[in-house]
Amino acid sequence: MILHDLMTYELLRVIWWGLLGVLLIGFALTDGFDMGVGALLPFVAKTDIERRVAINTVGPVWEGNQVWFILGGGAIFAAWPPLYAVSFSGFYLAMFVILAAFIVRPVAFKYRSKRDDPRWRSTWDWALFASGAVPALLFGVAVGNVIHGVPFHFTDDLHTIYEGAWYMKFIGLLDPFSLLAGVVSLSMLVMHGSAWLTLKAEGLVQTRARAIGSVAALVAVGGYILAGVWLAVGIQGFEIVGAYVTDGPSNPLHFEVARTSSWLSAYSVRPWIAIAPALGIIGGLLTFLGLRAGREISTLLVSKMAILGVISSVGLTMFPFIMPSSSDPKSSLTVWNSSSSHLTLFVMLVATVIFMPLILMYTAWVYKVLWGKVTQADVSENSHSVY
Repeated sequence: MILHDLMTYELLRVIWWGLLGVLLIGFALTDGFDMGVGALLPFVAKTDIERRVAINTVGPVWEGNQVWFILGGGAIFAAWPPLYAVSFSGFYLAMFVILAAFIVRPVAFKYRSKRDDPRWRSTWDWALFASGAVPALLFGVAVGNVIHGVPFHFTDDLHTIYEGAWYMKFIGLLDPFSLLAGVVSLSMLVMHGSAWLTLKAEGLVQTRARAIGSVAALVAVGGYILAGVWLAVGIQGFEIVGAYVTDGPSNPLHFEVARTSSWLSAYSVRPWIAIAPALGIIGGLLTFLGLRAGREISTLLVSKMAILGVISSVGLTMFPFIMPSSSDPKSSLTVWNSSSSHLTLFVMLVATVIFMPLILMYTAWVYKVLWGKVTQADVSENSHSVY
């Protein structure tokens, strides 16, 4: 109870905001290269044995990597219920497409090599491509929409209302800035997948991955810089107006929110957060150089650094906003008005402190055991036990 009293409601909210970011970044760092390899599959592997090599570089780890997505969704549900309700209802069709892709992926992994039929295998190869490329694109589109605000508002009894017809919940997401964010996301994960294939594959698969990944790295960096310029001159930000309480009960209608000229005003208030976009740009450029030079381990590490910088820059720039409302700024969700109760956050934190290290240790052990390259000889000799 003493520890519970020391952990103030404000502190717990900030901790869980940070943990949500850690889970989302962890998902991008791990399952990100799985999606990247899937998106690369038709282009880096031209023969059946080459495709099997590429698939089996992620075959033993993709299931564990996807757990981070489940953990992120669970954290949103438990720690940020209003965010869960608003985002999953507003992005319902987009989330359905993403979940459908994630359902198709394991089926494709399991069934792809069950029949020695070129047409059968080609169909599942394209399914793996779609299950990698589509979520990678839509995750970026979703982030782009969150940045410029989502058209929802709360009624007096906190019922969520979205503006426009039901189909606009998907088509309306595809505005130019959000599509640019989607391109950044897709190219960044293709870059990450290329770095993974450089480490885990060899021969023509590795060579092609380096060539495509180099282009993807430049596209990711260029698109990210362009998005930053767009934020500075073309997209309004949000700010809480007047005095507000950071440890009061969660109610999205308790704060007054106004639009600002730009999100980038946050950098004048918290200049230290500039380290995040710097990591994103430098990491992307170092990944490009590493792929061109043929480096392996260091290239994967700087690719992870780029992803860390890009994703964290979004959260740090928007803080304390989590999902602003473009149609009714007062309904915007922030760190201070959309969390679970003090006790709930504390109990969840205790569970996280106990179990998260176990998850990380197990993950590290799995990667250690599975260390090494996947070769064509490996796949041929174990044809009936690998993907």
